[in-house]
Amino acid sequence: METKKSWKIAEDGVGERVDKHVAAHTNMSRQSVQTLIKEGNILVNNKQVKNNYVLARDDEISIAIQERTSFSLKPEPMSLDVRYEDEHLLIVNKPRGLVVHPAPGHATGTLLHGLLAYTSLSDVYGEERQGIVHRIDKDTSGLLLIAKHNDVHERLAEQLKHRNIERKYKAIVHGSILHEKGTIDAPIGRDPKNRKRMAVTDHHGKEAVTYFQVLERFQDYTFVECELVTGRTHQIRVHMAYIGHPVAGDPLYGRKKTLPIDGQALHAFSLTFVHPMTDETIAIEAPLPDDMVKELEKLKNTP
Repeated sequence: METKKSWKIAEDGVGERVDKHVAAHTNMSRQSVQTLIKEGNILVNNKQVKNNYVLARDDEISIAIQERTSFSLKPEPMSLDVRYEDEHLLIVNKPRGLVVHPAPGHATGTLLHGLLAYTSLSDVYGEERQGIVHRIDKDTSGLLLIAKHNDVHERLAEQLKHRNIERKYKAIVHGSILHEKGTIDAPIGRDPKNRKRMAVTDHHGKEAVTYFQVLERFQDYTFVECELVTGRTHQIRVHMAYIGHPVAGDPLYGRKKTLPIDGQALHAFSLTFVHPMTDETIAIEAPLPDDMVKELEKLKNTP
């Protein structure tokens, strides 16, 4: 459930920072307010602003807050496709359709619930993010890095922050991409017209860079490999749609007439990083899911 409220700035609020003002006029901490601003859930005059935005008279502040749902974090045994494991971490191949961690509408049956039944997990970043070093969307399949204890989680988070973990995806996208490879360098932020979507935007968008290369072309589709330089929400999906080649089956950014795949044809197939505890280079790959393999075969045989 989403709660919305808004108000206009009177004389006593003129000249205040937006984060300080909102914290003073609600029961939220300043840190929570800053997080909501960064996520695009607090707008000024229906636009995203920075935390240090200075308010002017008659500026209108609007807040959209998702009411917190109580999640059950009891272990739930499930079949896990573990591709690598040691005493510090593991890598799992997540199937399409499985939510990574609890969220509104998905209080049980997530990957995290299955992991809790399988092994011990770090909790340094909160109970509902136990072990989760990075995420992929519910309807994207592929490799996820999981931390078993806090020390390794913090070290992996630093690697991710400094872009030292290589993450590669394979996707089937609409249309024929003319270039053999390219770089999409376009900032991504919350779509002001639709809060469930992200969009390429210069207005408070965050740096987002994706490399791509063509693997194979078909009549109406292209099979591509993408590498994340940054890791913004929905990054590959937004970037490919931005250049006119949305991911096939994408319900949010794609086309209505598409391949018969339940969810986007996007698979995180490769993870490469230096193990933070052993200094060993770990390189793991996961094969394409069966439905993507099937659709690729159909495309190859289409005259």
